[in-house]
Amino acid sequence: MSERIKIEAKTLEEAYQKASSELGCSVTELDVKVLQQPSKGLLGIGRKNAIILASKKEPPKEPQIEELPVKPKVEEEEKEIFDNFYKESQDLGDIAREVEMELNRLFGDMCFRLDPIKVKPYDKETLLIEFSGEDAALLIGKEGYRYKALSYMLFNWINPKYNLQIRLEIAQFLKSQEEMIRNYLAPVIERIKKEGRGQTKPLDGVLIQIALKELRKAFPDKYVAIRENRYKEKYIVVNEFRKK
Repeated sequence: MSERIKIEAKTLEEAYQKASSELGCSVTELDVKVLQQPSKGLLGIGRKNAIILASKKEPPKEPQIEELPVKPKVEEEEKEIFDNFYKESQDLGDIAREVEMELNRLFGDMCFRLDPIKVKPYDKETLLIEFSGEDAALLIGKEGYRYKALSYMLFNWINPKYNLQIRLEIAQFLKSQEEMIRNYLAPVIERIKKEGRGQTKPLDGVLIQIALKELRKAFPDKYVAIRENRYKEKYIVVNEFRKK
């Protein structure tokens, strides 16, 4: 029986290469059992290395030709139809409960002291995700950098899978940001009403999205869009629609 060795590395690829080197064979000649899949964790927390048990394959006693089964195209089409039907038929409340369960399972392994994460429908196209508890503020980070990273990660999970937007609230951070941006926008809106056009100062992260929503609500008949200056800073312009 071939020697079996235990290998740990940051990625499965590195683990395979290390096993190949130690056993003196190519990667294709390895017999591998994956003991632990690698994980990047969340925001660098809970990272796990790949762990494998590897040995060199025994040479076959006699040549064998294995015929790979051909998956009929109709099966793939049926699966795609089923997946689409599943997404369309899911109730928004069911999706919220599913996301809530996954988030609590994920953060249950973290070192943060959090209350149970709550997820519920905010409107027909949006899920409200609420984090609270003793360590919830740690998820915001200095100047909201962790909030932005977590919001980006959650959006890129939920939007492609469920075709929904998210509203992320952590320890009342979003509420305070909305109140701050409304206070800033009040004189800006009054000036635009008088002059017919205008723009905001450069805004960052979640602030620009909040401002965009507020200005589009205030000026439904005007052109309201995000622009970028030469310093790559984002701001919002409000103008009349161009006449054709």
